[in-house]
Amino acid sequence: MILDIEIIPKFEVENKKILSLIYTPGVAKSSIAIKENPDRVFDLTNRSNSIAILSHNYEDSLKRAIHIKKTKNTDAYPLEIAECSEDDINFVIENIMPNFMGVDRALLDGKDIEAECDIPTMSKNCLIMGAIEDMEPVRLREAFQGVIETRAVVKNGSEYEKPIAVVSDGSAVLGLGNIGALGALPVMEGKSALFYSLADVSAMPLCLNTQIPNEIIKICTLLRNSFSGINLEDISAPRCFEIEEKLIETLDIPVFHDDQHGTATIVVAGLLNALEVVNKNLEDIKIIMSGAGAAGCAICKLLLRVGVKNITMFDKNGIVKTSRAENDPYLEQIAQRTNLENLDVPLSEAIKGADVFIGVSAPNVLTFEMVKEMAQDAIVFALANPTPEIMPDIAKSAGAKIVATGRSDFPNQINNSLVFPGLFRGVIDSKIKKITDEIKLLAATSLAESVLPSELEENYIIPDALDKDVAKNISACIINHVRKS
Repeated sequence: MILDIEIIPKFEVENKKILSLIYTPGVAKSSIAIKENPDRVFDLTNRSNSIAILSHNYEDSLKRAIHIKKTKNTDAYPLEIAECSEDDINFVIENIMPNFMGVDRALLDGKDIEAECDIPTMSKNCLIMGAIEDMEPVRLREAFQGVIETRAVVKNGSEYEKPIAVVSDGSAVLGLGNIGALGALPVMEGKSALFYSLADVSAMPLCLNTQIPNEIIKICTLLRNSFSGINLEDISAPRCFEIEEKLIETLDIPVFHDDQHGTATIVVAGLLNALEVVNKNLEDIKIIMSGAGAAGCAICKLLLRVGVKNITMFDKNGIVKTSRAENDPYLEQIAQRTNLENLDVPLSEAIKGADVFIGVSAPNVLTFEMVKEMAQDAIVFALANPTPEIMPDIAKSAGAKIVATGRSDFPNQINNSLVFPGLFRGVIDSKIKKITDEIKLLAATSLAESVLPSELEENYIIPDALDKDVAKNISACIINHVRKS
């Protein structure tokens, strides 16, 4: 039996209404409020009652975190930093501060685990009247002072389960753009709540003060022994590709960029089921994509991997084609495998006769007239958040057979929360060090099969975002695959 720290939601995420309040689309309001007034981070997140415990030994940091939680009711997060210079320690402290009221370095300074902690916190506790789901999203976070907290628990066994680090630099938050580390914190707290609610995985928000790739890599590398994995989130392209590639190469823990691979996994799952409904085949369909950032590129690559042959992509500069001046090296690779006719036309022209539209871009880029020009039984995945590329009622009235969005207030929610909790649960339990395309496709297939053939129809191609069986199925699928191989 051991004592451990868990990172848990402050209340049950028990229905779609609460999900929409703490995550998309409701969380955007809190992020905007903090962007407009950074001091609101103390009202709308748990930063006011959070401190980091830093040492060169994770077990010592954990013991001190448990002591501080028990004696002060302060949410203390254990961190181990690799042996490094004092300048590097100060560099890490400076850049993780958006998450904490302060960093306790008593252990680094040679003090006892039970030494007095002099970091002030400002927890006001929770005074809640009425049903949570009736509250406006900013008011909900204000009332609870964020949506996560820590607790000390007794666990069977002899190994600590270190948390997942949800790492962001705030450069590409939801559909809000570069709103910085403080503005990103409500989103990362929401993800942490979903990790635990759906798969019993502790996840720690780690919003960083820097947006320089080498510095983000350095921080994650120095803190690597603090985590069982890293979930990169809301980091803009193309920097996110460099960061992910270097961390995968450097670290011996799994690294997963959810905006890329979580989105790609659930889009493939949703498309597999949507094609079953309309009786079309992967290799025959024509797909038009809007958005060629992190999510768009990953979706495209995974679709090509499963057998799609005809994909044409658009971004803010127009149609993606080879040797285009705006292409970075990553997008040039994509261009060489898509737009095989080397078209140079607007979206309104390219979409004629398309079977599928997938948007991970911006509000209202797809019009009623464009959908009318698509093939019969068209599929529209309008995934921009919080406002999709086209509203579902407009797409349906224009003739689309199946419409999905990223929102919980419409049918067919394509939400990464169906992927990352179960995927990380399976990866942790099977001790996988690298998340490959094979693992992502296993997750996609498991997710698609979670909808029974008798249930599958145009308004139900993907399971409910809060279906806990999905995480269990994905986890079991990964574990069984590892055992067999």
